Parts: sequence; C-alpha cells; structure tokens
Amino acid sequence: MSSGTLYIVATPVGNLEDVTIRALEVLRNADLIACEDTRKSRVLLQRFRITTALVSLHKFSESRKVGLILERLAAGQTVALISDAGTPAISDPGDRLVKAARDAGVPVLPVPGPSSITAALSVSGMDCSSFVYLGYAPRKDEQRREFFTQIVNEKRTSVFFETPHRIRDLVKIAADMLGSRRITLFRELTKLHEEAISGTASEIHAELSARESVKGEIVFVVEGASRVEPEIGLEEAVKSLAEEGLTGKRLAAEAQARFGFKKHEAYEMFLRIKKGCADTDK
Repeated sequence: MSSGTLYIVATPVGNLEDVTIRALEVLRNADLIACEDTRKSRVLLQRFRITTALVSLHKFSESRKVGLILERLAAGQTVALISDAGTPAISDPGDRLVKAARDAGVPVLPVPGPSSITAALSVSGMDCSSFVYLGYAPRKDEQRREFFTQIVNEKRTSVFFETPHRIRDLVKIAADMLGSRRITLFRELTKLHEEAISGTASEIHAELSARESVKGEIVFVVEGASRVEPEIGLEEAVKSLAEEGLTGKRLAAEAQARFGFKKHEAYEMFLRIKKGCADTDK
C-alpha cells in the first residue's frame, strides 16, 4: 500500500473568510486533522461544517504523537496539519512532523494561504524586497539587548512576534537601541480590533504606556539600517547629531541606529567634542 499524504494547510490569522477554497476542500476530505488546539480549530471547522476527526499536536505533545500520525500516513491515510492561525511550522508546532514525514518518504504538500508575517510586511510601507524573520523576541532583558544589537546593523527589514503582556518592556529597550528607526507594530491583524501603530520606538512606547492594557498577538516590523556613506566619519556624524539637539546616550544610540557606529565610540566622541567646546569657552 502506498503512503498517504501530509498537507500543511494555512488557516486564517483572524478573519475566517480568509480561508481558501482549496484549504476547505483538503480539510473536508482528509482522514485526520492534526491541530495545535482542538478548541480553536473547531471554531473554523464548525463555521464551514467540516466534521473531520481532530487530534491535538502542540509543542508539548508533538514529540510523542509524531509516530502515531506517521502510522496513519503509512496506512495510506491523508492527514492535514493546521495551527491556531496562519501557516503551520512557522514559529508553530509541526516542524518535527514535517521532517519525520519527509524522512519517511511521505509526500508533504503545502496548501498556502494566510500568514501574519507577509500580511504585516505587505502593508508596512517598508522595503520588503528582502527581509529577515526572527521568530519571537526573547523574554529576558539581556537577551533582548543582544537581539536588538543584531537588528541595529541589519540592512534588511526585520519582522518578529511579541506577546501583549511583554510588548511594553520590549519597546522600552527598543527605544534605547533603535533611535529614530522607523517601526510599525501590528496588533490583531485581520480581526475586528485590528490596529497599526507607526513611529519610533520611543513614540510607540509612549502610546502603549498610556493604555491600561495591550491585547492581541503582535507583529513587529523594523525598517533596515541606513546604508552609511563611506566618507562620513564618526566625528562628523556625532557633530551632525549634536546640531540636531541630541546629547549623551540618546545621541550615541542614534549614531548606532543611523550610521552604524558603536554606541560607546559615539558617546566618547561626544564627550571629547563637548570638552573641546568647554575648553574653547574658557
């Protein structure tokens, strides 16, 4: 008996009407649907009157359930993999199952559709000819600073996820490190309370801090670093920022974000220039 087929099916990020006709057909005709959360997946299936059997496949159960699903596939059955929202196996459970199925010679076919990553990028107004996807932002402050250190010098647009209860702390660190870099924060994409907040990290932090709470999943898009002209030097860059009224650590952060210089070097140059001006005034 030939093996069955594993379909990787993208489902709506929020608006159920975004599901594709092909996705509904595959889900309706499959022998089994592996899903991240059966309660959430039933909302979609009941909306379109799909009665296919469900099995949960989340991050805590994937390792032990992969074998069971492979047995179904080996028996010639068709299995559809879905996540709570968007495309499975992209920062969602499923990558182990996909790898195991491919290693076993099982056909693995995509049923493309909604993705919060490409949805956010498409309306960001930033250069998306190339971009880097960074998954979920780290939880700890030290790791977040390392995370943003990478973004500071990244020429491509960066996109990543964050949860609502951690977003304000994250944006506070971003404000310290990204300077005037343009950012758009997308909340509740395609849902009833969909929102986009654009500006610098400092402006976005002020906006979020004024709210009692922040709800909904968040996609964070950061424009790429400016390409520094080779003829501009550290001293010239620091002087130009000082002329804009920037000083101290804020100036150093801006020198890093805008020109790619290291913050401590920019800060030291600022102090030398400031001292030189003070000596001249004596």
